[in-house]
Amino acid sequence: MLALEHLSYRYSGAAQAALDDVSLTARRGSVLGLLGPNGAGKTTLISHVSGALAVQGGRVLVDGEPLQAVRARTPTRMAVAPQDHAFYPMLTVTENLACFAGAARLDGARRKERIAACIHFAQLESFATVRAERLSGGLKRRLNLAIALLAEPELLLFDEPTVGVDPQSRAFVLDAIKTLAANGAAVIYATHYMEEVEAIADRVAILDNGRVLRDDTLEALLSEGERVLTVRAEGVDAAMLARFGEVEQGPDHWRVRLAADASPAQVLAALDASGVIVRQAEFGRYNLEQLFMALTHRSLRDA
Repeated sequence: MLALEHLSYRYSGAAQAALDDVSLTARRGSVLGLLGPNGAGKTTLISHVSGALAVQGGRVLVDGEPLQAVRARTPTRMAVAPQDHAFYPMLTVTENLACFAGAARLDGARRKERIAACIHFAQLESFATVRAERLSGGLKRRLNLAIALLAEPELLLFDEPTVGVDPQSRAFVLDAIKTLAANGAAVIYATHYMEEVEAIADRVAILDNGRVLRDDTLEALLSEGERVLTVRAEGVDAAMLARFGEVEQGPDHWRVRLAADASPAQVLAALDASGVIVRQAEFGRYNLEQLFMALTHRSLRDA
């Protein structure tokens, strides 16, 4: 549905570009996760797609048409759930939805039906008459979500939507986003929480310093990298493990980057034969945090 082609942008007076030759696509029925540390360019990218920033270089296309033309004709085809709370604190949940429904040019029975549907989807029925300023952090995020869904947009943009919320509310928001994609929406989800992207994304773009470092399916990205076995054991030493690969000692564990001809089963069998008591063993490839560190030599959570 959405294509970014060689998108570039530099803020006035900035030493480097916020976006530098970014090309990405977002498809209906799927979630594109934008993953990167603070300052990577995620919000700038979202601002372009939402129309908040004018394009300096490159193109933004929706179904092959320039974004500006699509927004002029059908501005409600896309919606944003931003980092900040985007509602009126003094109004109730229902009053906020009625206000934004009017802005989306919904009226009559259609307006009433969409307000009720969005309250239900965000599970805000018990708070419909509560002023927004009195909602918890998690409920405020759910109100943001309900407002974004009023006009049934085809493209949904989420910019750090779970910052500062409790675990239960975070799980609710992530499940809701998966449901929206399953129902046919194209979703772009920007965050620096890699575990959230691993939970909901079909495709992942890793950004840093305004550039796309990797763009691939989640499955393909997680299948890359070295095979790593981590063991917590009594009586083990580096010599026992070195013949199976590169060994690294941690504060309470040993990590082996396995050689091509070695398997986790071989390592564990050798340790058992040597009388080593293995308390815990973990085997896997990269997670997104490890992949990012391999690409940039720093953490996703670094500013």
